[in-house]
Amino acid sequence: MSHRNARLTFHGRRLLVERVRTGRPVAHVAAEMGISRVTAHKWVRRWRAEGEKGLHDRSSRPRTTPHRTAGAIEARVCRLRQDRKLGPARIGPILGLPASTVHRVLVRHGLNRLSFLDRPTGQVIRRYERDRPGELVHVDVKKLGRIPDGGGHRVLGRQAGRATRNGMGFDFIHSAVDDHSRLAYSEVHPDEKAATCAAFLRRAAAFFAASGIDRIERVLTDNAWPYRKSLAWQQALADLDAAGKLTRAYRPQTNGKVERFNRTLLDEWAYLRPYTSNTERTDALADFLHTYNHHRCHTALGGQPPISRVNNAAGRYT
Repeated sequence: MSHRNARLTFHGRRLLVERVRTGRPVAHVAAEMGISRVTAHKWVRRWRAEGEKGLHDRSSRPRTTPHRTAGAIEARVCRLRQDRKLGPARIGPILGLPASTVHRVLVRHGLNRLSFLDRPTGQVIRRYERDRPGELVHVDVKKLGRIPDGGGHRVLGRQAGRATRNGMGFDFIHSAVDDHSRLAYSEVHPDEKAATCAAFLRRAAAFFAASGIDRIERVLTDNAWPYRKSLAWQQALADLDAAGKLTRAYRPQTNGKVERFNRTLLDEWAYLRPYTSNTERTDALADFLHTYNHHRCHTALGGQPPISRVNNAAGRYT
Protein backbone atom coordinates (compact mmCIF):
# COMPACT_ATOMS: atom_id res chain seq x y z
CA MET A 1 0.00 0.00 0.00
CA SER A 2 1.40 3.39 -0.96
CA HIS A 3 2.38 5.88 1.72
CA ARG A 4 -0.35 8.48 2.20
CA ASN A 5 2.04 11.26 1.10
CA ALA A 6 3.46 9.35 -1.87
CA ARG A 7 3.64 11.34 -5.13
CA LEU A 8 2.93 8.27 -7.22
CA THR A 9 0.19 5.72 -6.71
CA PHE A 10 -0.28 2.79 -9.08
CA HIS A 11 -2.33 4.99 -11.40
CA GLY A 12 0.30 7.75 -11.28
CA ARG A 13 3.01 5.28 -12.22
CA ARG A 14 0.93 4.06 -15.14
CA LEU A 15 0.48 7.66 -16.29
CA LEU A 16 4.25 8.15 -16.04
CA VAL A 17 4.88 5.12 -18.24
CA GLU A 18 2.26 6.19 -20.79
CA ARG A 19 3.91 9.60 -21.18
CA VAL A 20 7.37 8.05 -21.55
CA ARG A 21 6.03 5.60 -24.16
CA THR A 22 5.03 8.53 -26.39
CA GLY A 23 8.74 9.32 -26.77
CA ARG A 24 9.06 12.13 -24.26
CA PRO A 25 12.27 12.30 -22.17
CA VAL A 26 12.01 10.69 -18.71
CA ALA A 27 13.54 13.81 -17.11
CA HIS A 28 10.77 16.06 -18.54
CA VAL A 29 7.98 13.73 -17.37
CA ALA A 30 9.56 13.45 -13.91
CA ALA A 31 9.64 17.24 -13.57
CA GLU A 32 5.98 17.51 -14.59
CA MET A 33 4.94 14.94 -11.99
CA GLY A 34 7.07 16.38 -9.20
CA ILE A 35 9.35 13.38 -8.72
CA SER A 36 13.07 12.81 -9.16
CA ARG A 37 14.58 11.38 -12.34
CA VAL A 38 15.89 8.45 -10.30
CA THR A 39 12.37 7.56 -9.18
CA ALA A 40 10.97 7.95 -12.67
CA HIS A 41 13.70 5.74 -14.18
CA LYS A 42 13.05 3.12 -11.47
CA TRP A 43 9.39 2.73 -12.42
CA VAL A 44 10.09 2.78 -16.14
CA ARG A 45 12.73 0.10 -15.64
CA ARG A 46 10.34 -2.08 -13.63
CA TRP A 47 7.63 -1.65 -16.24
CA ARG A 48 9.98 -2.74 -19.04
CA ALA A 49 11.05 -5.79 -17.04
CA GLU A 50 7.71 -6.94 -15.61
CA GLY A 51 4.97 -5.09 -17.47
CA GLU A 52 2.09 -3.47 -15.63
CA LYS A 53 2.57 -5.86 -12.70
CA GLY A 54 5.86 -4.13 -11.96
CA LEU A 55 4.03 -0.88 -11.16
CA HIS A 56 2.43 -2.30 -8.01
CA ASP A 57 3.94 -1.78 -4.53
CA ARG A 58 6.40 -4.40 -3.38
CA SER A 59 6.70 -5.80 0.13
CA SER A 60 9.19 -3.94 2.32
CA ARG A 61 9.96 -7.13 4.24
CA PRO A 62 13.68 -7.98 4.04
CA ARG A 63 14.68 -11.11 2.13
CA THR A 64 16.74 -12.32 5.08
CA THR A 65 16.79 -11.50 8.80
CA PRO A 66 20.27 -12.44 10.01
CA HIS A 67 19.69 -11.20 13.58
CA ARG A 68 16.42 -13.08 14.12
CA THR A 69 16.34 -15.32 17.20
CA ALA A 70 17.55 -18.84 16.39
CA GLY A 71 14.90 -21.50 15.90
CA ALA A 72 16.20 -23.64 18.79
CA ILE A 73 15.92 -20.70 21.20
CA GLU A 74 12.42 -19.86 19.93
CA ALA A 75 11.45 -23.47 20.61
CA ARG A 76 12.70 -23.14 24.21
CA VAL A 77 10.71 -19.93 24.63
CA CYS A 78 7.57 -21.69 23.42
CA ARG A 79 8.19 -24.68 25.69
CA LEU A 80 8.53 -22.50 28.78
CA ARG A 81 5.36 -20.66 27.85
CA GLN A 82 3.32 -23.80 27.25
CA ASP A 83 4.72 -25.98 30.05
CA ARG A 84 5.10 -23.40 32.84
CA LYS A 85 2.84 -20.55 31.60
CA LEU A 86 5.64 -18.02 32.19
CA GLY A 87 5.53 -14.51 30.77
CA PRO A 88 8.24 -12.55 28.89
CA ALA A 89 9.61 -10.96 32.08
CA ARG A 90 10.37 -14.40 33.55
CA ILE A 91 11.36 -16.26 30.38
CA GLY A 92 13.85 -13.53 29.42
CA PRO A 93 16.29 -13.99 32.35
CA ILE A 94 16.12 -17.79 32.07
CA LEU A 95 17.29 -17.71 28.44
CA GLY A 96 19.31 -14.51 28.57
CA LEU A 97 16.95 -12.63 26.24
CA PRO A 98 15.30 -9.20 26.53
CA ALA A 99 11.65 -9.41 27.51
CA SER A 100 10.75 -7.54 24.30
CA THR A 101 12.41 -10.26 22.21
CA VAL A 102 10.54 -12.97 24.10
CA HIS A 103 7.28 -11.11 23.52
CA ARG A 104 7.92 -10.93 19.75
CA VAL A 105 8.65 -14.66 19.67
CA LEU A 106 5.42 -15.43 21.53
CA VAL A 107 3.42 -13.21 19.15
CA ARG A 108 5.02 -14.92 16.15
CA HIS A 109 3.89 -18.33 17.45
CA GLY A 110 0.45 -17.23 18.67
CA LEU A 111 1.31 -17.75 22.35
CA ASN A 112 1.31 -14.14 23.57
CA ARG A 113 -2.02 -14.48 25.40
CA LEU A 114 -2.67 -17.21 27.95
CA SER A 115 -6.31 -17.18 26.86
CA PHE A 116 -5.08 -18.66 23.56
CA LEU A 117 -3.88 -21.78 25.43
CA ASP A 118 -5.57 -24.76 27.00
CA ARG A 119 -4.35 -24.31 30.59
CA PRO A 120 -3.85 -28.01 31.51
CA THR A 121 -1.98 -29.00 28.32
CA GLY A 122 -0.55 -25.70 27.09
CA GLN A 123 -1.76 -26.46 23.56
CA VAL A 124 -3.03 -23.64 21.38
CA ILE A 125 -6.82 -23.67 21.36
CA ARG A 126 -8.19 -24.22 17.88
CA ARG A 127 -10.96 -21.68 17.44
CA TYR A 128 -13.77 -22.29 15.00
CA GLU A 129 -17.06 -20.80 13.92
CA ARG A 130 -19.87 -22.47 12.02
CA ASP A 131 -20.85 -21.04 8.65
CA ARG A 132 -24.56 -20.44 9.21
CA PRO A 133 -27.07 -19.90 12.04
CA GLY A 134 -28.52 -23.11 13.43
CA GLU A 135 -25.72 -25.34 12.19
CA LEU A 136 -24.57 -25.89 15.78
CA VAL A 137 -26.12 -24.83 19.09
CA HIS A 138 -24.20 -25.08 22.37
CA VAL A 139 -26.21 -26.04 25.47
CA ASP A 140 -25.09 -25.94 29.11
CA VAL A 141 -26.40 -25.54 32.67
CA LYS A 142 -24.98 -23.14 35.26
CA LYS A 143 -25.63 -23.76 38.96
CA LEU A 144 -26.37 -20.58 40.95
CA GLY A 145 -27.18 -20.12 44.65
CA ARG A 146 -30.66 -18.76 45.38
CA ILE A 147 -31.12 -15.38 47.06
CA PRO A 148 -33.19 -15.28 50.28
CA ASP A 149 -35.96 -12.69 50.64
CA GLY A 150 -34.43 -9.48 51.89
CA GLY A 151 -31.15 -10.15 50.09
CA GLY A 152 -28.02 -12.19 50.59
CA HIS A 153 -24.52 -11.19 51.65
CA ARG A 154 -24.24 -8.58 48.89
CA VAL A 155 -27.10 -6.65 50.52
CA LEU A 156 -26.78 -7.58 54.20
CA GLY A 157 -23.02 -8.14 54.49
CA ARG A 158 -21.15 -11.41 54.67
CA GLN A 159 -21.97 -12.41 58.22
CA ALA A 160 -25.69 -11.61 58.08
CA GLY A 161 -25.99 -13.04 54.57
CA ARG A 162 -24.46 -16.34 55.66
CA ALA A 163 -27.14 -16.71 58.34
CA THR A 164 -30.02 -16.17 55.89
CA ARG A 165 -28.88 -18.36 53.03
CA ASN A 166 -28.88 -21.73 54.82
CA GLY A 167 -31.17 -24.18 53.06
CA MET A 168 -31.93 -21.85 50.15
CA GLY A 169 -30.66 -24.32 47.58
CA PHE A 170 -29.76 -23.59 43.98
CA ASP A 171 -31.19 -22.39 40.69
CA PHE A 172 -30.07 -24.05 37.46
CA ILE A 173 -29.63 -21.68 34.53
CA HIS A 174 -30.15 -23.57 31.27
CA SER A 175 -28.63 -21.76 28.28
CA ALA A 176 -28.41 -22.32 24.54
CA VAL A 177 -26.07 -20.31 22.28
CA ASP A 178 -26.01 -20.44 18.48
CA ASP A 179 -22.42 -20.98 17.32
CA HIS A 180 -22.50 -18.69 14.27
CA SER A 181 -24.53 -15.73 15.52
CA ARG A 182 -24.00 -16.08 19.32
CA LEU A 183 -27.74 -15.57 19.74
CA ALA A 184 -28.55 -16.80 23.26
CA TYR A 185 -31.55 -18.11 25.17
CA SER A 186 -31.70 -18.92 28.91
CA GLU A 187 -34.21 -20.11 31.47
CA VAL A 188 -34.08 -20.51 35.27
CA HIS A 189 -35.17 -23.92 36.62
CA PRO A 190 -35.04 -25.69 40.00
CA ASP A 191 -33.20 -28.73 38.60
CA GLU A 192 -31.29 -30.17 35.66
CA LYS A 193 -33.25 -33.39 35.25
CA ALA A 194 -33.72 -35.00 31.87
CA ALA A 195 -37.32 -33.85 31.44
CA THR A 196 -36.34 -30.26 32.30
CA CYS A 197 -33.45 -30.32 29.81
CA ALA A 198 -35.61 -31.75 27.04
CA ALA A 199 -38.41 -29.22 27.58
CA PHE A 200 -35.85 -26.40 27.64
CA LEU A 201 -34.40 -27.54 24.31
CA ARG A 202 -37.83 -27.43 22.66
CA ARG A 203 -38.49 -23.90 23.94
CA ALA A 204 -35.00 -22.79 22.90
CA ALA A 205 -35.67 -24.11 19.38
CA ALA A 206 -38.94 -22.16 19.30
CA PHE A 207 -37.10 -19.00 20.39
CA PHE A 208 -34.48 -19.45 17.67
CA ALA A 209 -37.19 -20.08 15.07
CA ALA A 210 -38.99 -16.87 16.10
CA SER A 211 -35.68 -15.02 15.77
CA GLY A 212 -35.05 -16.26 12.23
CA ILE A 213 -33.12 -19.51 12.79
CA ASP A 214 -35.58 -21.96 11.30
CA ARG A 215 -33.77 -25.20 12.08
CA ILE A 216 -31.22 -26.48 14.57
CA GLU A 217 -28.98 -29.06 12.91
CA ARG A 218 -26.75 -30.14 15.80
CA VAL A 219 -26.73 -29.63 19.58
CA LEU A 220 -23.45 -29.77 21.50
CA THR A 221 -23.50 -30.56 25.24
CA ASP A 222 -21.20 -31.87 27.94
CA ASN A 223 -21.33 -35.48 29.16
CA ALA A 224 -23.94 -35.01 31.90
CA TRP A 225 -26.33 -37.96 32.30
CA PRO A 226 -29.46 -36.24 30.87
CA TYR A 227 -27.61 -35.61 27.60
CA ARG A 228 -25.99 -39.05 27.36
CA LYS A 229 -28.59 -41.52 28.58
CA SER A 230 -31.93 -39.75 28.74
CA LEU A 231 -34.68 -40.93 26.39
CA ALA A 232 -36.46 -37.59 26.89
CA TRP A 233 -33.43 -35.71 25.54
CA GLN A 234 -33.06 -38.06 22.59
CA GLN A 235 -36.75 -37.68 21.78
CA ALA A 236 -36.45 -33.89 21.88
CA LEU A 237 -33.56 -34.07 19.42
CA ALA A 238 -35.55 -36.40 17.17
CA ASP A 239 -38.58 -34.09 17.24
CA LEU A 240 -36.35 -31.20 16.13
CA ASP A 241 -34.59 -33.39 13.53
CA ALA A 242 -31.30 -32.42 15.18
CA ALA A 243 -28.23 -34.52 15.91
CA GLY A 244 -26.74 -34.63 19.41
CA LYS A 245 -23.01 -34.22 19.96
CA LEU A 246 -21.04 -34.61 23.20
CA THR A 247 -17.82 -32.84 24.15
CA ARG A 248 -14.73 -34.87 24.84
CA ALA A 249 -14.48 -35.82 28.50
CA TYR A 250 -12.76 -33.20 30.70
CA ARG A 251 -12.59 -30.76 27.79
CA PRO A 252 -15.07 -27.93 28.55
CA GLN A 253 -13.22 -25.76 26.00
CA THR A 254 -15.05 -27.66 23.24
CA ASN A 255 -18.26 -26.07 24.47
CA GLY A 256 -16.46 -22.77 24.97
CA LYS A 257 -19.03 -20.42 23.46
CA VAL A 258 -21.71 -21.27 25.98
CA GLU A 259 -19.11 -21.46 28.76
CA ARG A 260 -18.07 -17.91 27.91
CA PHE A 261 -21.71 -16.86 27.76
CA ASN A 262 -22.15 -18.27 31.28
CA ARG A 263 -19.41 -15.94 32.49
CA THR A 264 -21.11 -12.97 30.83
CA LEU A 265 -24.38 -14.13 32.37
CA LEU A 266 -22.85 -13.93 35.84
CA ASP A 267 -21.07 -10.61 35.31
CA GLU A 268 -23.87 -8.74 33.57
CA TRP A 269 -26.96 -10.30 35.15
CA ALA A 270 -26.53 -12.51 38.23
CA TYR A 271 -23.87 -10.35 39.95
CA LEU A 272 -24.60 -7.06 38.22
CA ARG A 273 -26.22 -5.51 41.30
CA PRO A 274 -27.42 -6.57 44.76
CA TYR A 275 -30.83 -8.24 44.42
CA THR A 276 -33.22 -8.29 47.38
CA SER A 277 -34.89 -11.57 46.39
CA ASN A 278 -34.48 -14.53 44.09
CA THR A 279 -37.59 -13.50 42.16
CA GLU A 280 -36.12 -10.07 41.46
CA ARG A 281 -33.01 -11.63 39.96
CA THR A 282 -35.00 -14.12 37.90
CA ASP A 283 -37.25 -11.37 36.54
CA ALA A 284 -34.17 -9.40 35.41
CA LEU A 285 -33.02 -12.24 33.13
CA ALA A 286 -35.39 -11.35 30.26
CA ASP A 287 -34.06 -7.77 30.05
CA PHE A 288 -30.48 -9.01 30.09
CA LEU A 289 -31.16 -11.47 27.25
CA HIS A 290 -32.82 -8.82 25.11
CA THR A 291 -29.90 -6.43 25.64
CA TYR A 292 -27.37 -9.19 24.94
CA ASN A 293 -29.04 -10.35 21.73
CA HIS A 294 -30.15 -7.02 20.26
CA HIS A 295 -27.97 -4.22 21.63
CA ARG A 296 -24.78 -5.40 23.35
CA CYS A 297 -21.64 -5.16 21.21
CA HIS A 298 -19.95 -8.55 20.75
CA THR A 299 -16.20 -8.48 20.14
CA ALA A 300 -16.27 -11.72 18.11
CA LEU A 301 -18.85 -10.15 15.77
CA GLY A 302 -16.94 -6.97 14.99
CA GLY A 303 -18.79 -4.96 17.63
CA GLN A 304 -22.26 -5.95 16.37
CA PRO A 305 -24.98 -7.66 18.46
CA PRO A 306 -25.81 -11.34 17.80
CA ILE A 307 -29.11 -10.55 16.08
CA SER A 308 -27.14 -8.82 13.30
CA ARG A 309 -25.98 -12.23 12.09
CA VAL A 310 -29.46 -13.70 11.79
CA ASN A 311 -31.40 -13.25 8.57
CA ASN A 312 -34.34 -11.18 9.70
CA ALA A 313 -36.62 -8.76 7.95
CA ALA A 314 -35.33 -5.20 8.18
CA GLY A 315 -36.74 -3.29 11.12
CA ARG A 316 -38.20 -6.36 12.80
CA TYR A 317 -36.13 -5.84 15.95
CA THR A 318 -35.57 -2.63 17.89
